[in-house]
Amino acid sequence: MGAEATGELFTVPTCDSCDKPDVVEQAYSGRILCGKHLAKSVRKKISKELRAQLPLKKGQHTTILVAVSGGKDSAVLLDAIVDLVGKRRDVTIVAGTVDEGIEGYRPPSIECAASLCERLGVEHLVVNYPELSFIEMDEVVERLPMVIAKDNDAPRMACSYCGVFRRQGINHLAQKVGADVIALGHNLDDMAQTVLMNMANADIERTLRLAPHTATPVDGLAPRIVPLRWVPEQEIHLYALHKELPMHHEECPNARGALRWRHREMVAHMEADVPGTRHGLVRMADQIKGLRDQIVALGGEGQRPAPPTPCPRCGSPSSGAQCKACDMRDLLGVDDD
Repeated sequence: MGAEATGELFTVPTCDSCDKPDVVEQAYSGRILCGKHLAKSVRKKISKELRAQLPLKKGQHTTILVAVSGGKDSAVLLDAIVDLVGKRRDVTIVAGTVDEGIEGYRPPSIECAASLCERLGVEHLVVNYPELSFIEMDEVVERLPMVIAKDNDAPRMACSYCGVFRRQGINHLAQKVGADVIALGHNLDDMAQTVLMNMANADIERTLRLAPHTATPVDGLAPRIVPLRWVPEQEIHLYALHKELPMHHEECPNARGALRWRHREMVAHMEADVPGTRHGLVRMADQIKGLRDQIVALGGEGQRPAPPTPCPRCGSPSSGAQCKACDMRDLLGVDDD
């Protein structure tokens, strides 16, 4: 059902569960929902995924580090986790933010994250790149032309460096609080974009490493969970508005032009043409991981990704001779400063 003009009369779509005006029409499901019933639908999806990804055992305490940026996804993630498991005595929830050093963008988003944590009564920790022996992203952007001039194979987008450093920051915070699990705010669109990027690069290894990790933990790392992975980005935004959660609306100034941004547009076009495409991409990744698990169960241990080894320079888990963060430190000349 949609708003249709019939002469001088306009039909306003209403929720299929009540008579209130709709806020979203789910082309992939055929449902039309108002704010209240959308929030109920989103909460149900998150609750189902949280139960599947976060096995809480009686008599065993669990500390969850929720990665919060101040944006809509992490705001909804933290709000939902506090709502669903925050009252349990055997669960401690800590929010963590990585300050990348992007002037004009990160400071206001940290304020939003801090405001949300205060509202929910959650401890909020912040770590910045210099504390991790990295340089701030504003300086990375300044150095990139020099880096590319010296090494034509060096990553050309600031996001390539930021993503690696930010993961190190999240791992640092997880170790600091003794987290048993890390919760990330990746939504359905994010997951579908990642799967498509991996497909384009024929990168099965990265697909096998996609979160959630609770069923296949990696030594030395707290497993990641992604409770929002079946919730579309638009519905996350509408849910956050419905619940009046403090959130920062600006896009990172370094994001445009990045490979993910282009895949974001591709997935949006595919979903508009064929509703349900995002779900299909993520289900395909799950099936690939399931096939790998079957092979391992039948004795194919060689198909299991090799466990990481400590980086000889910084001690972080690494799948190579040294970790990616140290590789990028070298490219940027950080240790030469």
